[in-house]
Amino acid sequence: MNFRTIYKAALFLTVTLFSATAAGNEPPQVTVDGLHLVKDTKMARVYAKPGVDLSQYNRIYLVKPAVAFRKDWLKAQNSIPNRRVTQEDMQRIKSELADLFVDVFKQELQNNGGYVLVDGVAEDVLIVRPAIVDLDVFSPDTPGTRGERSAIASAGSMSLYMELMDSVTGDMLVKAMDNKYDRTRTLIQARDKTRNEYAARNMLGEWAELLRMALDEARLKVTSK
Repeated sequence: MNFRTIYKAALFLTVTLFSATAAGNEPPQVTVDGLHLVKDTKMARVYAKPGVDLSQYNRIYLVKPAVAFRKDWLKAQNSIPNRRVTQEDMQRIKSELADLFVDVFKQELQNNGGYVLVDGVAEDVLIVRPAIVDLDVFSPDTPGTRGERSAIASAGSMSLYMELMDSVTGDMLVKAMDNKYDRTRTLIQARDKTRNEYAARNMLGEWAELLRMALDEARLKVTSK
């Protein structure tokens, strides 16, 4: 699946689920590909194949995530006086976030979970295919803004769309979606790459931990039988 396809899937699920929530309606109980809504999860929405058993997967193929800013982000940034953000800045931020995503998830899955990450397919390999959508960096670090100070209470927000698939059959096992908002309480801060990276690492780390815990829980259920 290419970037455009996974982005459309992520955007469709995000819009569908949040539109239902905003309207006070229940989210769909079953997706078009037969996944069922999972109750009482720590993410906004999780859909899973009935009877799915993730304990059979000992290795993980982590796909580098697609990344997309929220609609009209660039236009909104450049409407701020003395602010200049370019398309090149956007591409750099997306690339850096994708690399950070892989780094954070690898560290959590390998170091804390003991899972082996691979680049190929096999019966015990689980494909993790993510996308970051609706990325909103409130105070981006760009050459035109570096060193300036902003009165903001957060570095930004983003949404995660993630698919778990069997690497051999291609069967869709799980789809999950969640959104996070950086809640660091710093009202006056410099536009700083380190500050934005710190916030992003924290948000990504929470998602990585949730994935690792879900895989651990699946293993535990098998060993405790």
